[in-house]
Amino acid sequence: MALEHCENHSHEEALRLEGRVVVLTGAGAGIGRELALILLSRGAKVAGVDLNAAALAETKSLAGHKGGGFEGFIADITDRSAVERLPEIVRTRFGTVDAVINNAGIIQPFLPLMDLDYPTIDRLFSVNLLGTLYVLKTFLPNLIARPEAHIVNLSSMGGFVPVPGQTIYCAAKAGVKLMSEGLASELLNSNVRVTVVFPGAVATNIAGNSGIKARGESKREGRAKPMSAAKAAEIIVDAVERNAHHVYVGRDSSMMNMLTRLDPQFAARALAKKLNGLLSSGDLAATNQP
Repeated sequence: MALEHCENHSHEEALRLEGRVVVLTGAGAGIGRELALILLSRGAKVAGVDLNAAALAETKSLAGHKGGGFEGFIADITDRSAVERLPEIVRTRFGTVDAVINNAGIIQPFLPLMDLDYPTIDRLFSVNLLGTLYVLKTFLPNLIARPEAHIVNLSSMGGFVPVPGQTIYCAAKAGVKLMSEGLASELLNSNVRVTVVFPGAVATNIAGNSGIKARGESKREGRAKPMSAAKAAEIIVDAVERNAHHVYVGRDSSMMNMLTRLDPQFAARALAKKLNGLLSSGDLAATNQP
């Protein structure tokens, strides 16, 4: 097992993506865009969901000759009624849905809990946890009706180890982790399998897309280079094709997973010490944080 990522496998037959229809949230940028491109390259058809029409169009353009298998759908995943309209709209274009990837998410301003206002807190839970829930509940009847189907939820390294300055983000992502695991248990006797992904630091523009201005770039020296979004997406798609249950993306996520299992308090303190001095600078907002 490579240190770059680790995963827990199911013993069941893997999912072949060729010819499958995949609903992918956050398809306009970052890991979502790279997921769309890799899925298309492997023969899947992608219903990309995003708030940004221009970003969706760019994803389709980047797909080149395979862009015909991509269709963008503008929707706000925090709007439950908008999400509930998606299955019929997607069905009109593609006929069916075989998999759902809940990738869309935002980070919080790099601030301690006491300094976060309630509108920001509400938005973090709405996008990261409730948005994922709405998409899951909306598409689950479609997936259960398929001979074989898959759900992929992106949690975070912050879903199992606390990141100072991202406490509410971590709480939401921990909710995604437990919701995914609970759903996987409920679906054991069905044809639907669930993969939960824990990315570490990935180089994306999640800060800008979250409405956060990154600061303190000079303090990045000496820190590990974040994984590229393309590499993270490749690891995720490979894991889905192998029917992995848990996927830890990046050396930081893999190592913190092992350390947390050994001694959770030590792991939390080690990460807090590593990030000491960054809380006021907001430096971590420049990457898709744990």
